[in-house]
Amino acid sequence: MKIIYWTSTALISLMLLWSSYSYFFSKAAIEGVKSLGFPDFFRIQLGVLKIVAIFILLIPQVPIQVKEWGYAGVGLFFVTAIIAHIAHKDSIFISLINVFFIGLLIISNIYMYKLKNI
Repeated sequence: MKIIYWTSTALISLMLLWSSYSYFFSKAAIEGVKSLGFPDFFRIQLGVLKIVAIFILLIPQVPIQVKEWGYAGVGLFFVTAIIAHIAHKDSIFISLINVFFIGLLIISNIYMYKLKNI
């Protein structure tokens, strides 16, 4: 169970880290967020919140109630991304990637509870 939990959580965290890094340093990502219609402060806000979420998900000592909010926030990131990319008429592949990460997020959450109940 630990392997499933840590693998799914690590993959989500790596994606969040890559995404956050892109929001700060990738001209393509910065322009992409603008082309989706979001203001620049929103890109910075998302980048910072994704870094916070990484710590919340990865640090075992974080209380479970805080982790629940972290999972909810990350899920909201993915759902918002799907809606924005569909509205922008981007490739369905981008939305499928986000659906994949929602699945990983759900797996991580389920196994977090299984590990807490052992």
